[in-house]
Amino acid sequence: MSSALHPDGKLNPADTIANPSSHETIRDLIETRLFTRRTFIKGSLGATALATVGGSLLSCVANDASAHKYKGDHKPVDQQPDIGFTPVAPNVIPMTDAVTVPAGYTARVLVSWGDSLTKAPHWDPSMPMDEATQVRCYGGHTDGMHYFAFPFTGHGALASKRGLLVTNSEYVDPALLSGVAPAADYAKVAITPEMVKAQQAGHGVNVVEIYQEKKQDWEVRRNSPFNRRITGNTPIVVSGPAAGHAMLRTEADNKGRLVLGTLNNCANGYTPWGTYLTCEENFNGYFGSVDASFVPTAHENRYGISRAGFGYRWHEADARFDLSANRNEPNRFGWVVEIDPWDPKSKPIKRTALGRFKHESAAISVDADERVALYMGDDERNEYVYKFVCARRYNKRNQHANRDMLDNGTLYVAKFNADGSGTWLPLIWGQNGLTPENGFADQAEVLIKARQAGDRLGATMMDRPEWASVHPSTGEVYLTLTNNSRRGNTPVSSNKADGTTTAATANPVVDAANPRPDNDYGHIIRWREDGDTVTATSFVWDIFVQCGDKATTKALAGSYTNAEFDGQNVGYQGNINGDDYGAPDGLWFDKHGRLWIQTDQPGDAKGDWANIGGNMMLCADPTTGETRRFLTAPPHAEVTGLIGTPDGKTMFVGIQHPGEDWATSFTDHSTWPDNGANGPTTYRGRGVAKPRSSVIVITKDDGGVIGT
Repeated sequence: MSSALHPDGKLNPADTIANPSSHETIRDLIETRLFTRRTFIKGSLGATALATVGGSLLSCVANDASAHKYKGDHKPVDQQPDIGFTPVAPNVIPMTDAVTVPAGYTARVLVSWGDSLTKAPHWDPSMPMDEATQVRCYGGHTDGMHYFAFPFTGHGALASKRGLLVTNSEYVDPALLSGVAPAADYAKVAITPEMVKAQQAGHGVNVVEIYQEKKQDWEVRRNSPFNRRITGNTPIVVSGPAAGHAMLRTEADNKGRLVLGTLNNCANGYTPWGTYLTCEENFNGYFGSVDASFVPTAHENRYGISRAGFGYRWHEADARFDLSANRNEPNRFGWVVEIDPWDPKSKPIKRTALGRFKHESAAISVDADERVALYMGDDERNEYVYKFVCARRYNKRNQHANRDMLDNGTLYVAKFNADGSGTWLPLIWGQNGLTPENGFADQAEVLIKARQAGDRLGATMMDRPEWASVHPSTGEVYLTLTNNSRRGNTPVSSNKADGTTTAATANPVVDAANPRPDNDYGHIIRWREDGDTVTATSFVWDIFVQCGDKATTKALAGSYTNAEFDGQNVGYQGNINGDDYGAPDGLWFDKHGRLWIQTDQPGDAKGDWANIGGNMMLCADPTTGETRRFLTAPPHAEVTGLIGTPDGKTMFVGIQHPGEDWATSFTDHSTWPDNGANGPTTYRGRGVAKPRSSVIVITKDDGGVIGT
C-alpha cells in the first residue's frame, strides 16, 4: 500500500518511476504459450497438496497461519475452503460513509488515530496534534497488522480472547494532524520543529493489548505495560551486513549502527519465533533540501530522492531530513524492521540482509526441512520481487537461537520467464557483475543498492509488487501487482554492451508476468517453488486473476486476445470469477485456505471505477477463483491490513485515510468513524470531528468462523 495523500498535490509516490533500466524485454510474449491456470492447478491446489501446517511455533503464535510448514508428498486432499456469506453491494455513488459487511456480521471500531493507550485523556480532534499527545496515543494511517495471542492462553479458546495487536502507522496527513485548513495552506505556512515532531510521532508501529470478556465487545486495555509506540524518533539498532557501513554513517551516528525512527511502515510480516516485521516503504518522500542547487546522485535518483520531496517539508525544520546536511540519512531507511512485541524495553532492529527498497510486506514460509524464506515486493511501478533465504534452519526447540536468523542468508531477485518458469537470481557480491567496477564495493553496497543490483541481474520489472501471502498447506506464494500506467507496447532500448543501462524511459513492453499495457486494474500472480523447498532457485508460476470491470466497454488497444493465454489477457474487463475489483493490494490467507484481498483503488467511485465502487475487501477460493465482496469502505478510504484470531472467529481490519480528499475544512467529506456508523468512538461529539484511520473488529453474529 502506498501513502496516497500529499498536501502539495503531488503524485502518489507509487506513481513515480525510479527505474531507468532497459533490460532486454521478453518480446511478443502475447504470442507465446504460457503454461495455463489449468496446468498450475493440476499440479497444486486442485489435485494435490503438500500437507498441512505442522510443527510447533512459539506459543504466542502457535495457531497462526502465515509462518507456513509444508511437505512435498503431494497427498490429494480436498482443498476447497468454505465461503458461505452473501456478498455486499459495491459502495457506488451516492457513497455510504460507513464500513459495510454481509448480513449476519458486525463491524465495530476498535481503535482510532488519537485514542489514548494510557489512562491519560484521548486526543481532542478539534486541537492540532502535538508530540507529547501523539506518543501516548494510537498513531496515524493504520496499515499492516498482526495478532499475537498471550503465551499463557495456550492453544485453547483463551488464545482468541486476549492478545497484542501490533499495527503499522504508515504516514500522516500533515494538514489534518497540524490543524491547517484549507489543506492547500499547508504548503504556505511556516513549518516549526514542533509540527514536524508531532508528525514524526504519528508514524511507526503501535503495540496494543486487546481483550474480549465473555460476550462483550473487544476493547483496548489502556495502560497495559505492553502498550507501546515506536515512532519516527525511536532509537533503532542496525544489524546485518550493512551495519556500520560508510553509506549509513552520519555526523550524529558516526558508527552507522543506530537510527532514529522507522517511517512509512506499510505492510508487515511476522516470524515463527514470535516477532513482528514492519516494512519501510515510501521513505524517500520525507527528504528534501533547502539548497536550490541540490542535484541528486544517480544512486539517489534510483530511490526517488529529490530536492522537493513529497510535500511533508520536514527538511525545513529538521536538519536530519535536509539532504544538503545529511546525504546518508536516506540510506538508513527502506529496510525491514524486526520488533519483539513482548519486550517493551527492547530496541527494534533494522535487518539489512533483507535489502533496501520500498518494502511491501515480508511473508515468511518454513518448509519441511525447517528452512525459512521471506517473500517481499518493491512497491513502485517497474520494480522487482525478492526472496530472502535464511542461512540457518529454524530451531523450534530454542526460540532464542532464532533471534538473529534475519542477519545471515541470501537475498534473491525474481525473473519470470515466458514459459511459466522462473528463476531466483542471487544478489551476491562478486557474482554476476556485482563488482567494484560496477559500483558495488562489497556485500553491504549490494544490499544498500538492492535496486541497482536487480537492474544488473536483469530481474523482471513488475506492475507494482505489493503484498505476498503463502498458502497454509501448499506453500504456494500469491502476490498482488496493484497497477502500472507506465507499461507500453514499444520496447525500450537494450542494455549497453558494457553492461550499463541507457537513459531510456522505464516503459517496458508487456510480458508474460505483466501482460497488459496501462494496467489500471492490476492482477495477482502466484508461484510454487521447485521441489517444494524454499531454498529452490527456480519456480513455476501463473496469473491467478486479472482484475477489471466486466461492465465496462473500454478495451485494450492492439492485439491482446491470443487464445494461447487461456483467457489471461482480457483487457479492462478482467477475468474475475465473481465480484469485480481493481488495484489489489493487501493479501492474507486464513488457516482454512481462504484468500482475503484488499484494494487500493481511487476511493471516489468515479470514471473507470463507477461500477466497481469504492475500496473493498473480498474473499476468494484459490482453487476455483470464486470471489465474493465481503466489505466496503467509507468514501476515499483504503482497506489496509488484516489478521484473525487463532479460532478464526474474530477479524481485525484497517481502514486508512477516510475522506482523504478533504479540501477546505475537516468535515467537507467523510467524518468516519466519528459519525458513529460502526459503533461509538472516543470522539463522542467533542469539538470538530476529523476523519480518522481506524482498526475495526469483525465478528459473526452467531459466533461462527469468519467467511463461512
